[in-house]
Amino acid sequence: MDQLDQLWNEYKFGGNEEAREKLITDFVPIVNTIARRLEIYASSSYGFEDLVSVGLMGLLDAIEKFQPGKGAIFKTYAWHRIRGAILDEIRALDWVPRSIRDKASQLEKAYQTVRQRTGRAAEEFEVAEELGISQQQLQETLAEVGCTSILTIEDLMTDEENEEIVNDWLADPYAVDVQEQVELQENKEILAESIDQLPEKEKLVVSLYYNEEATMQEISLILGITVGRVSQLHSSAIVRLRNALKPPD
Repeated sequence: MDQLDQLWNEYKFGGNEEAREKLITDFVPIVNTIARRLEIYASSSYGFEDLVSVGLMGLLDAIEKFQPGKGAIFKTYAWHRIRGAILDEIRALDWVPRSIRDKASQLEKAYQTVRQRTGRAAEEFEVAEELGISQQQLQETLAEVGCTSILTIEDLMTDEENEEIVNDWLADPYAVDVQEQVELQENKEILAESIDQLPEKEKLVVSLYYNEEATMQEISLILGITVGRVSQLHSSAIVRLRNALKPPD
C-alpha cells in the first residue's frame, strides 16, 4: 500500500483528521495550477487568491465525495471538481449579455456552414465573408467571445446534460452505465480526431494549453503573438470542436 492509499484508508475508514489535512496539503498545488490557468477569464476585481480560495472549497468537496478503492484516480476527480467550482464562481460574477451569446452562436453557425460547403476546416477570411464582416472584425468578435464566455475543451466533454455522469464516473467508474461510458469514449475519440484537423496555429495553441499546461501568457511568448491573439485562436478552436461534437441534424 502506497502513502496515498494509506492516507485515504486512515481518513475514510478511520476518521483521522491529520490524514485529511495531509491530503489537502498534497493537492493544493493542483488548486494553484487551475486558478492560474483560469485567471484570464476572471474579472479584474477578482484576483488569483480569490480563485484559489474557491478552488480549495472544490478540493474539500472532492475529498469528501471521493470513493477510494474503486478504480478511480483522485487527481483526475479533484481536478474536475476544483475547476468546476472556480468556473461556477467566475460565471456567477461575470454575467454574459445576450448579445455576446448571440455572437457566439453566429460564429458557430458560420464555421459549420463553411466546413460543410468546403469539406475542410474554415479559414478566417471565409468565416468573415460568411458573416459579412472584415477579418479584423472577426478577430475582435473572437476576442470578445473568448474573454466573456468560458469556452474550453473540458466544457465540451461536460455539458449540462452529461456533467453529473462525468462526475459520477470520475468518482467511481463502476457507478456509470456501460452505454454512458461508451458515449463518453466516443466523444473523446471524435474530439481527438477533430483536434488533429484544426489549422496548425490553433492546434498548437490547444496542444500547449491542454497538453503542456502552459498559460495564455506563456503561449504568447512561445509563439511571439499577443495574449489577445492567443485567446482568439483558442476561441476559434473551441468553436470548431464544439461543432464537431454536435449530433447531426
